[in-house]
Amino acid sequence: MEAERPGFRIHDYLYFQVLSPGDIRYIFTATPAKDFGGIFHTRYEQIHLVPAEPPEACGELSNGFFIQDQIALVERGGCSFLSKTRVVQEHGGRAVIISDNAVDNDSFYVEMIQDSTQRTADIPALFLLGRDGYMIRRSLEQHGLPWAIISIPVNVTSIPTFELLQPPWTFW
Repeated sequence: MEAERPGFRIHDYLYFQVLSPGDIRYIFTATPAKDFGGIFHTRYEQIHLVPAEPPEACGELSNGFFIQDQIALVERGGCSFLSKTRVVQEHGGRAVIISDNAVDNDSFYVEMIQDSTQRTADIPALFLLGRDGYMIRRSLEQHGLPWAIISIPVNVTSIPTFELLQPPWTFW
């Protein structure tokens, strides 16, 4: 695997910050897929995080047009992690963030591994805790917004108050 710049990925975690909507303006922790998908070659200062429709993203997306050149937020379940990543890639997404379908999961990171099909994916694929994914989607629904604006990846080693920017529902 290619080397990434220091600080973007610490102990196999990768970080992104929601910039809008403001009520979830936190730094979120995700884990990259273990053995498929690409890496971030650039930092996106402001890019849309678009919840996929349907959420499991196992086939054609009704909002695929909005995912082109953006990052998709999809839910675990229905098909393999790799299948979801390929669907987003086929719709022109720059990356995919797959949140756990257990909305009460606030601490257990699932290891996303290759399925048995020998297929590949080129875009980065990240796993997000179910509670975090739920809170992002809930905030978007409450505000009537089609997407969040995020910065990814975030170098947390340069942020002295990193812990203060964690979601309040995250326990340390």
